[in-house]
Amino acid sequence: MSDRSKLTRARRWVIKIGSALLTDGGKGLDREAIADWVAQIAELVQRGIEVVLVSSGSVAEGMTRLGWTQRPTEVHNLQAAAAVGQMGLVQTWESYFKQHAMHTAQILLVHDDLADRRRYLNARSTLKTLIELGVIPVINENDTVATDEIRFGDNDTLGAMVANAIDADLLVILTDQKGVYERDPRQDPSSPLITSAAAGDPILESMAGGSAGHLGRGGMVTKVRAARLAARSGSDTLIAGGREPRVLLRIADADPDIGTFLYTATQPIAARKQWIAGHLKVRGALHLDDGAVRVIRESGRSLLPVGVRSVSGEFLRGDLVACVAPDGSEVARGLVNYGADEAARICGIPSARIADALGYCDDDELIHRDNLVVL
Repeated sequence: MSDRSKLTRARRWVIKIGSALLTDGGKGLDREAIADWVAQIAELVQRGIEVVLVSSGSVAEGMTRLGWTQRPTEVHNLQAAAAVGQMGLVQTWESYFKQHAMHTAQILLVHDDLADRRRYLNARSTLKTLIELGVIPVINENDTVATDEIRFGDNDTLGAMVANAIDADLLVILTDQKGVYERDPRQDPSSPLITSAAAGDPILESMAGGSAGHLGRGGMVTKVRAARLAARSGSDTLIAGGREPRVLLRIADADPDIGTFLYTATQPIAARKQWIAGHLKVRGALHLDDGAVRVIRESGRSLLPVGVRSVSGEFLRGDLVACVAPDGSEVARGLVNYGADEAARICGIPSARIADALGYCDDDELIHRDNLVVL
């Protein structure tokens, strides 16, 4: 749906802020701008909006602290700059959120943390717990150890992957441009701003062509690609100029004059389930009783251990497994919350007894309904 009014209903946001904005073009962390964004986020939270922050800037801040004027190309120097800069970056975010009596949590990820299904589920659980506790997760790529990600990764993509992980309604990408233009505004100042478009429109990438700045790794094209990735899980994207007055609050108010709105027409759960069904390999099977088959088919509820008769195959937490009816037909597929050995020990018992059987209980369900595709 292209109507921006849906922005007023977005309750869970991922906000990504780029290096050029955070470091004021390489002059060190722009604390005045950071304080303003934090004040706006605090107001969003008061409105009932949940916020996860993806913050670039560790390498750029490290360069400033080390007195470097050019982004290095050697991996060890990039890692050193990231290690130095991350200290200042997280301290700054924490200090300004503290002024609003808000807690923050530092989370450093590499892309593999959200590509590997088991690590993905662990990260997802941690992020959702922090959100429930009212804590603002501040996420950055772990550039100190992630060599490939330093060379090829970008926090726009990371923001989209986080949006997928937490079932976000909206991905906001703040940049030093006002949005996506039909042509590069640095070369053609008369180029019009694209106010809205479908996130998957292939023409966007050609319009967004161009290189990144000297501080960051992503250009506008990575932001368009991130919007397309976020749309696969049902998240809309708003790309806007981070220095626009009250930018975050204007987005929440569905201001038609702010940024580029890249929308998805797919419902979040439907898109997520389509991705599960079409992109993962089945690693094993849960053999269900008739009652569990009926509940899944007719009610669309989660699969509990009590409805599972036996387990086959070798799989880990987060792997895709088949749900098989007593007659041998496959009725569903889903991402399992327990590995094969654990699932075998808890099948057929009520969820209240999982801790007794395993000594712990990570989830009450073997497969949550959001991760279950009925065939």
